[in-house]
Amino acid sequence: MKYLTLDRFILSMPISLLSFNRDTFNTALREKGLRPTKQRACVYGVILDKRDHPTADDIYDRVKRHLPGTSFSTVYNCLETLVGCDLVRQVNMDRSPTRYCPNLTPHAHFRCTQSGKIYDVEIDNDTLSLMQALVPEGFEAENLDLSFSGTAKSSNN
Repeated sequence: MKYLTLDRFILSMPISLLSFNRDTFNTALREKGLRPTKQRACVYGVILDKRDHPTADDIYDRVKRHLPGTSFSTVYNCLETLVGCDLVRQVNMDRSPTRYCPNLTPHAHFRCTQSGKIYDVEIDNDTLSLMQALVPEGFEAENLDLSFSGTAKSSNN
């Protein structure tokens, strides 16, 4: 069996998976004393490739197309590493499975209760300032976790 270096592995993936910044990926891992691996690069790449807030199962299915021998446990461990290195964030809504989001800017999420799809909701700086003003006096918010759910407006209205 021929082994690929990390760089050759990344280059062998579809072009859309090359869109992530390798320097950011490598630096974030190395700052935590971790090595960039093919598995971590692949998991990160599939999250960036299709920004649909996938579950671990979704990511596992996508990774298997590129690295067929990868176990679910490996994918899950890679996800934990990527979250710990602030490369992606977990999205937890209601009692649904955890989803993963590569958008690290302050934003909210909207889940359509009919389709189950999750959408990013941008928060402008003015709104963000108003939200930070809601934090109790003497405290500083370190994280924003805001979600909405609902359905599409009827076209008959």
